[in-house]
Amino acid sequence: MEHRVLGRTGRQVGVVGLGAWQLGADWGEVSEEEARATLEAAVDSGVTFIDTADVYGDGRSEQIIGPFAKDRPGLTVATKMGRRLEQVPATYVMSNFRAWNERSRRNLGVDTLDLVQLHCPPTPVYSADAVFDALDTLVAEKKIAAYGVSVETCEEALTAIARPGVATVQIILNAFRLKPLERVLPAARAAGVGIIARVPLASGLLSGRYDERTTFSPDDHRAFNRHGEAFDVGETFSGVDFATGLEAVRRLAPLVPPGASMAQFALRWILDQEGVSVVIPGARNPAQATANAAAADLPPLDAATLEAVRAVYDDLIRPQVHHRW
Repeated sequence: MEHRVLGRTGRQVGVVGLGAWQLGADWGEVSEEEARATLEAAVDSGVTFIDTADVYGDGRSEQIIGPFAKDRPGLTVATKMGRRLEQVPATYVMSNFRAWNERSRRNLGVDTLDLVQLHCPPTPVYSADAVFDALDTLVAEKKIAAYGVSVETCEEALTAIARPGVATVQIILNAFRLKPLERVLPAARAAGVGIIARVPLASGLLSGRYDERTTFSPDDHRAFNRHGEAFDVGETFSGVDFATGLEAVRRLAPLVPPGASMAQFALRWILDQEGVSVVIPGARNPAQATANAAAADLPPLDAATLEAVRAVYDDLIRPQVHHRW
């Protein structure tokens, strides 16, 4: 698999990683055995970057990844912190950082966390010098090797990129979320900040496997967060109305290269955007993990295909999402 530098971490990572939210919660039940098999399939396929968070299953995702990673040298495991308490700026203080980091180090079984990301904090946090001074202290103490941010909006990303210690920015980027291409990716390239592309399949919409009859279990965020009832609605189907997303996928389907799946096409589109370090599709089983990794083997999409993707976005998706995030 192609490797790229993960921003200011200096680490080389495979361009297709694994998002481990599914291994914790909110996507329906995944057994520990299935979770470990999914990790094994991903890494056997060339994945070297795994993204998790301390709230995924209240630490379950970290606890599954930790023992697995011990047996697989060379992996980079990123986690996130900040959503264990009320989402107000006052939550983001050193005492909480230390507690959260200690818990994640214990869950993952490491002395130093590879990469810690603020987990979509309130917007004022990105402008708080004390927050980033605290993160710099944790790096100096070798509690964390590097830090980044996971953001909801492009403006938050731009504020973070201007911080000299920010190594990476995680942002929603997919064929239904093109706004980061305008300013965020160019700014990150200029600053040497890595871009981690999350929600790459728009919560599965871009897999091409859904239709109007598709249902989701009650413990799946695609059932309980369609209107932002639990967290930012942009995290579910990228904020796109389900029916509109289905129509967009139907229009994109003729663009999929022979022998590739819709999901692989959607991941390849992201990898073709200059400045992306790694894309982190989730997977609930080994077959999905293997298929996602294979997207890195597809040749780059041609200019006409890229323009056709943009045309679908402009026609159907832009009115719903472009002004929001």
